[in-house]
Amino acid sequence: MRYLPTMLLAASLGVVGMAQATTITYTDFSSTSGLTLNGNAAQVGNVLRVTPANFGQAGSVFSTNPISLASNVSFSTAFQFRFTNAGGACDGLGCGADGLVFVVQTNSNSVGGGGGGIGYQGVPNSVGIEFDTWNNGFIDGNSSNHVGIDVGGDVNSVVRAEVTLDDMNNGGIWYSWIDYNGVTDLLEVRLSQTSARPSSAILSLTRDLAADLGTTNAFVGFTSGTGAAYANHDVLSWTFVDTFNPINRVPEPASLALMGLGFAGLAFVRRRKKV
Repeated sequence: MRYLPTMLLAASLGVVGMAQATTITYTDFSSTSGLTLNGNAAQVGNVLRVTPANFGQAGSVFSTNPISLASNVSFSTAFQFRFTNAGGACDGLGCGADGLVFVVQTNSNSVGGGGGGIGYQGVPNSVGIEFDTWNNGFIDGNSSNHVGIDVGGDVNSVVRAEVTLDDMNNGGIWYSWIDYNGVTDLLEVRLSQTSARPSSAILSLTRDLAADLGTTNAFVGFTSGTGAAYANHDVLSWTFVDTFNPINRVPEPASLALMGLGFAGLAFVRRRKKV
């Protein structure tokens, strides 16, 4: 499976009343064409390893070119991730840190830090959805297994929710859906251990993200960091669309490949190149 079409006609997405949508789809990361990898981020086999399981790592991965979020900065995205080889320091629930952040930001394709900031701390004009596996005290609500919504590079989340399904450092595959409706200003985050989209969100926030971002041209991607505790923080597949168009299911890689074949007649396919 390879990097699939990025420019899909609205008809291929089943969207009514929209002339065209930009979609990024990676069935896996055997190619990282169209992405810029920074710091310790690397392509490892078919996965995107934003940070490896080692002390003091920092990594980020963003779209090389900015995406236009001209439709009220609306977007929908879905991805698979997995944290493995957790080790180092332990904080009560278990070992491993610090997690992963999905980020929309308007600065550049090379931002990001490390450690407890999960690669996101200090990134202005941004919104980040953190999947945090380390308890940093009050800024994490004394939780080592939670999802939070961050803005402006501040990891003291505006809102957060405890993940009760399991420890995100359990080595299993996790699925997330994030949707922002720029008309209603509603941002919703869903999380599951299966590929079926949950009916209810684990976390939601009503906020004017256009004001936070400052412009509609944004880089989208992931950040991560480790400190005295660590894990492999891997993204396995990813779909992003620049409109509010909730994705019902995160397909497994084989399903994504078949979907890509169905789109081939309608899509412009970028030439693959190594970044």
